[in-house]
Amino acid sequence: MVDNPSGGTGHKGFSRRKFIAGTGSLLGVAALAGRTTTAQAAAVPAAAPIASGDHVPVLVIGTGYGGSVAALRLAQAGIDVHMIEMGMAWDTPGSDGKIFCSTLNPDQRSYWLRTKTKQPLNYFLGFPIDRNISRYTGILDAEDFAGITVYQGRGVGGGSLVNGGMAVTPKRENFSFVLPTVNPDEMYDTYYPRANAGLGVGVIDSAWFESASAYQYSRVGRKHAGRSGFPWGFVPNVYDWDYMEQEQAGTVTRSALAGEILYGNNYGKKSLQKTYIAQAKATGRVTISPLHRVASVAPAAGGGYTVSIDQLNTNGDTTNVKTVLADRVFFAAGSVGTSKLLVKLKATGVLPNLNDEIGKGWGDNGNVMCGRANHLWDPTGSLQSTIPCSGIDNWTAGGAFSEVAPLPVGIETFASFYLSITKNPNRAQFSWNAATGKVDLNWQTAWKQPGINMAKTIFDKINAKEGTIYRTDLFGVYKIWGDHLTYHPLGGAVLDKATDNYGRLVGYPGLYVIDGSLIPGNTSVNPFVTITALAERNIEKIIATDL
Repeated sequence: MVDNPSGGTGHKGFSRRKFIAGTGSLLGVAALAGRTTTAQAAAVPAAAPIASGDHVPVLVIGTGYGGSVAALRLAQAGIDVHMIEMGMAWDTPGSDGKIFCSTLNPDQRSYWLRTKTKQPLNYFLGFPIDRNISRYTGILDAEDFAGITVYQGRGVGGGSLVNGGMAVTPKRENFSFVLPTVNPDEMYDTYYPRANAGLGVGVIDSAWFESASAYQYSRVGRKHAGRSGFPWGFVPNVYDWDYMEQEQAGTVTRSALAGEILYGNNYGKKSLQKTYIAQAKATGRVTISPLHRVASVAPAAGGGYTVSIDQLNTNGDTTNVKTVLADRVFFAAGSVGTSKLLVKLKATGVLPNLNDEIGKGWGDNGNVMCGRANHLWDPTGSLQSTIPCSGIDNWTAGGAFSEVAPLPVGIETFASFYLSITKNPNRAQFSWNAATGKVDLNWQTAWKQPGINMAKTIFDKINAKEGTIYRTDLFGVYKIWGDHLTYHPLGGAVLDKATDNYGRLVGYPGLYVIDGSLIPGNTSVNPFVTITALAERNIEKIIATDL
C-alpha cells in the first residue's frame, strides 16, 4: 500500500490508536501549567456575554482553529481570555431533538442569513436542488465575492463545525512551498504532533474498511486510482472511528451515516467544541460571547485597544453595541474575516500603520470539484459515510491531491466524486470599497483553470483507462467542474509579510494574527492541521517573549 499524504502508511493493521499515541501527549508537549479536566468543565457555569465597559487582558476574535489554540495556551499560562464569536453556540437542540440538521434536509439551521440554500453541489441529474429556508444565523456561510463563493463555518468552533474532518499533515518535501519562512524541523518534530494530539486525529481501521458498505465509494476510488497508476492512501480524520464502526453496526444513532456533515455533525465528529475549546473552558479562564461581531479595534489613549462589538440576534440584526478595552487582541476570524477587518481598519484610518501587505496573498487552496460516471458494474453504494477517509496523490507529477469524497444522496448513483486541492498559483487581494463601505476580493473565476488542468492530470487518465466520462449534471447544466467555490480560504495577512514571523502586526504592539490568513494561499492538502500547528508554534513564542 502506498504512503498516505500525512506521511504515515495505509497498510492493513495500522491502528488509529497507535497513530494518536505517536503524535505525543498534550500534557507531555505543552510545557504549560494550569490544565483542568473536561469533567471539571461541566461544573463551570456558563459565563455572561461580554459587557460594555469591560476590561479584558486578552480578547480573541473568532473561535476557529487558531483562536482556540491561542485561548487554551494563554489560559494555561494563567491569562484570562474572552473570545468573541459571530455565530451561535450550537449547544441547544432544535424541535427535532438534534442540534444540527442533515445535508439532505437543510432547514434554517443550515445557512448564515440566507433565505435559500446555496449548496456546493447545487444540481443533481441536471436539476437545481436548492430550497427556500427561513433567514437565521445558521451554521454555514456561503459568502459571495466576485468570481468565487467562500464557504465558512459560523459558530463556536468555526470551520471545525462544517468541514469533512480530513486532518492531513503536508508531506515534508512540500513544506517550503506552504510556509517558506518557518523552520520545518520545529513543525514536524513539535508542532504538527502537538496539533494532531490536540485535535484527536486518528485513522480508519484498514481491516474494517474493507467490509464497510458505507465506504464502498472509497474502495471504488482506490481501484480506479490504482489501475491508472496513481498513489492512493488512507487519510487521517478527527471523526471518532469507534463510533463510526458502531454506526455501521446499527448500535448507536447514526451521524456520518445519516448524511450529517455540511451543516454540522451531531455525534461522532470531534470538532473544536470537544477538544481545544472544551479544554480551554475547563481552565476557568476562558469565556465566549456568541452572536457578537467585532466592528473595530483602535488604539486606546491609555494603552491597549478599544474594541467595538455588535451584539446580534438570530435574524442578524444588531441589538446592542458594546465597547470594551483589551490589553491584547488576537485576530482569529478566519482568512476572510480577519483580512476584511484589517483591510477596513487600515483604509479607514483606524489602524493606518498596518503595512501594505494587508489583504494580499489570498488563495483558494486550489479547490475544484468533479464527478465521474462509472459503469453499472462499479456501484459506489446507496449508503455513504459523509466522512472521507482516503485520497489520490499526484502532487509531485501533476500538482493535485484529490479526496475521494462521498456523494451521500441516499440512492445508488454509480458516481465517483472528488474534491481536489491543486497547486494553483493565482492569488487575490482584498481591498476597501469606499463607495459601498465594504471589502472586495478581486478573484476571477478564470483563475481556477490552472487547478482544473492539474485535477485533469488524474481524472482524464482514470476516465481513459476505465472508459468512463465526467458527470455534467452536478454543478449546472452540462458543466463538469465545480470551479465556483472554495472550502479552504487562506491568506490575506501573510506571515512574515503582513505580520512578523510569529503573527505580530508590525507597528501595533499587542495585536496578533493567529489563523489561516497567515498562510499564503495553499497548503497542498486540507489546511486545518497546518493552521493549528502554526498557531501552536506562534502562541508558544508569544507567551514566552511578549507576556
